[in-house]
Amino acid sequence: MRFFVASTLAPENWPFSLALLPQTAYMVGGAVRDAILGRTREYLDLDFVIPSNAVEVARAIAHHYNAGFVLLDAERQIARVVFPHATADFAQQEGDSLEIDLHRRDFTINAIGYNPHTQEIIDPLQGCADLQQGILRMVSPANLEDDPLRLMRAYRQAAQLNFTIEPATQTTIRSLASHISKVAPERFRVEIAYLLANSQGTPWVTAAWEDGLVTPFFKNATHESLIKLAAVDNAAALLTQNWQQLGVQLKAYVRDTIKTTWLAIAKLACLINPNPELAEIELQELTYSRAEIRGIITAVKLSSRLKVANMSLREQYFFFQDADIVFPATVVLAIAFDNLVEAMSGDKQLNTGVAITEQTHARHYLVFAPLINRYLNPDDLVAHPTPLVSGKELIIALDIPASPMVGKLLTEIAVAQAEGEVSTPTEAIAFARKLLDNS
Repeated sequence: MRFFVASTLAPENWPFSLALLPQTAYMVGGAVRDAILGRTREYLDLDFVIPSNAVEVARAIAHHYNAGFVLLDAERQIARVVFPHATADFAQQEGDSLEIDLHRRDFTINAIGYNPHTQEIIDPLQGCADLQQGILRMVSPANLEDDPLRLMRAYRQAAQLNFTIEPATQTTIRSLASHISKVAPERFRVEIAYLLANSQGTPWVTAAWEDGLVTPFFKNATHESLIKLAAVDNAAALLTQNWQQLGVQLKAYVRDTIKTTWLAIAKLACLINPNPELAEIELQELTYSRAEIRGIITAVKLSSRLKVANMSLREQYFFFQDADIVFPATVVLAIAFDNLVEAMSGDKQLNTGVAITEQTHARHYLVFAPLINRYLNPDDLVAHPTPLVSGKELIIALDIPASPMVGKLLTEIAVAQAEGEVSTPTEAIAFARKLLDNS
């Protein structure tokens, strides 16, 4: 089969020259699939199979371009070359031919090869037809059983591509669901992270839970947990509609090195043990990072505090100190849970596809609007206090020793500043002196 392939596969768009690639090399995997679908990528992620010397080819390309080189699997001969805006993986071909290699892959849409030298498509499993029909079809049950992570990957790819899972494949996944417990937690986390990052993934998390793939990792996840996920999506949509900046922050990663969004942090809070201490242990076992665990536990603890109406300025100050960068996840969780409480109190039947009405959302988010506006205003002294004096300045001005008392005085000054009682360094020092005299 020969036809014009999307420009994302054109060698002139690669980070390295086609001349460095052996004539026997083929591109495979997601890049081929996405190019046929017309999906573009800002960051190129290329995969090649080579009959022999795959690691040597990768090493030579990395050396030629002074790019990064990572040996991913010495036994299976897989290596990665890392460029500024792309990665290229090179793997030893499995079997005596490309067709044999493709028959060992997970789904037909990922078992398509592309010869960049001839622009020839190799499609022994009719993956192109499944792409046209929007179907995710397994290559074989044995391939799914060989790497049980592929069971979860089916839901992730269906969500990303807006595909349906072919019935026989779905039945096989359910029959093999118990094998998911063999998968390392960190590998499972990567797949579910994609599903938690946006609302399109929520129905597929629900399907994965119903098919037995989620509970081995999130043992406390229930039907109600999935209802909460949908409620978080609804709350996030309304918050984004009214505060675009907050919506942007919900989509942002916890850190550049941690590819978990703040929206996903809020959703993870729906899946864990409701007891924060037990939840922390659960998340550690799942190998989440300290930053992710702190974000999830903070959102759980503080979202309940947000349900208290008419918080004083002092209470708001301490709330923002505790919330810090976790505020977006906290507020979306609080609104979602409030909406669910109201829906249940109205004897409404809740399903995972429940849609909280916009009127209900509007009524609830107005309660949170003052806090959201404070958080989004960098000059707000309640949410973002600017110190009037330093601890050293207090020690000198008041002639007191360095001690925990200095920190307490600085906190009280900040609260007084938020409440409008002090606004200058001189007033702050006088305020602190008065506190000492009355102590």
